[in-house]
Amino acid sequence: MTWINTISFEASKGKLRKLYDRVKGPDNNVDNIMLSHSLRPHSMEGHMAMYKYCLHHTGNTLPKWYLECIGVYVSSLNGCEYCVEHHFQGMRRLVADDARSDALRRTIEADAVETAPLDTRQIAGMIYARKLTVEPAAMVEADVATLRAAGLEDGEILEINQVTAYFCYANRTVLGLGVNTDGDIIGLSPNNSDDPEDWGHR
Repeated sequence: MTWINTISFEASKGKLRKLYDRVKGPDNNVDNIMLSHSLRPHSMEGHMAMYKYCLHHTGNTLPKWYLECIGVYVSSLNGCEYCVEHHFQGMRRLVADDARSDALRRTIEADAVETAPLDTRQIAGMIYARKLTVEPAAMVEADVATLRAAGLEDGEILEINQVTAYFCYANRTVLGLGVNTDGDIIGLSPNNSDDPEDWGHR
């Protein structure tokens, strides 16, 4: 599942077992990206807090499906198949329109988000996410001004920024440790935005 040793749910104890109990899905399944942190439970705790607060929090105002869409795009740009597969299924469930979801995936895979079935604001956010992912040192104040001109408020710009940054972190965790989807239940997420402390995957 990873290139480093991990501790299974069954072999876990103490703080690690408590964290596994918080993040597990059906049948005590723990996503491999979380298992990859098992030798340092504190880093799993930090990862899950960042993930939950960036993507699944009532303080966000952009639609959750759109934040997932940004995550799929960033992961595709980074070549992280693991995160693409997990988060595309999460996005697909939230969009509840298979044809639209498939069209979004095609434009993401072709790196042609300008033609995606999204509104002008959403396309502008995707373009920002692309530049921040592939050319972070080239970012300039005008990139934010472009988002404002498209109709995004500064808090929404922050949401896009944080989701992009989170997925760059998650992608590098996965790619750097050889995390794969063997044994994972694809598409589960801690989707209960009403409770920031609910990390259960369903």
